[in-house]
Amino acid sequence: MDHGLVRITSQKLLSDNWYVLKKYEFELRRRDGTWQAQTREVYDRGNGATILLYNRARRTVVLIRQFRMPVFVNGHDGLLIESAAGLLDNASPEERIRLEAEEETGYRVGSIEKIYEAFMSPGSVTERIHFFIGEYQPGDRVSDGGGLADEGEDIEVLELGYEQAIAMVERGEIVDGKTIMLLQYLELRLMAPRSLMILLAAPYHAEAADIAALQRSAAALLEAGHVPVLVDGSMAPRGYAETLLERCDAVLRIGGPSAEADAMIALGEQLGRQVFHSLDQVPAVLSLAE
Repeated sequence: MDHGLVRITSQKLLSDNWYVLKKYEFELRRRDGTWQAQTREVYDRGNGATILLYNRARRTVVLIRQFRMPVFVNGHDGLLIESAAGLLDNASPEERIRLEAEEETGYRVGSIEKIYEAFMSPGSVTERIHFFIGEYQPGDRVSDGGGLADEGEDIEVLELGYEQAIAMVERGEIVDGKTIMLLQYLELRLMAPRSLMILLAAPYHAEAADIAALQRSAAALLEAGHVPVLVDGSMAPRGYAETLLERCDAVLRIGGPSAEADAMIALGEQLGRQVFHSLDQVPAVLSLAE
């Protein structure tokens, strides 16, 4: 076959045990007009669709966790956190993703929006993924989800705070490409930054320079539309700072070396709070006029 840019000279079926793996020999016309012989193996598993369920008012998202053998053999524990997804199997992308969302998460979604299509691994896999988002309400859950046991699915449904999910991406706990793309779309387009209560984690026994930095940071947070929370851990009752952090949305690390401040950062990560290591990482809150 000659398509102007490429001439396929031969193809050989290598495997059709699960999906279809073929070896192609072809000639590629380079930009200088010459033809170059090349060989590639191509894996065809069909096209797919994925959806991120979100609740704008509660600022939550619904994800799933399941075992993936390919990531397991590449050094991961295999339990991947993902957005609901599935192969089209001759259905339309919209029809398939509604079925997959209910099957895997238990939520029967109403209105959904297609945002784009993408090839996720074009160097070796033919799959084109259709990306969707859909807003859900708690009452939309009609079952426990979990997938189909006879297809080997054993899926855990996760409802996470949106900020918590973004923090999990930053910490490397969410590493699935399609899920990261959907969360970032949500962050850029739909979830405008809101006012946060931010605990300032600083050395307890601060010198004058550290106190001045603490004051500047608090002022900067106020200017950005947030509520800074300061605590003198050296004078507060035992466990006070930890209890206060549970009521905050985020924690900001400032100042010099401090085991206590580092412990607050670790606790913030454990609680799923947003963790900032500089003021530059803190988003400004947009006013209604903007």
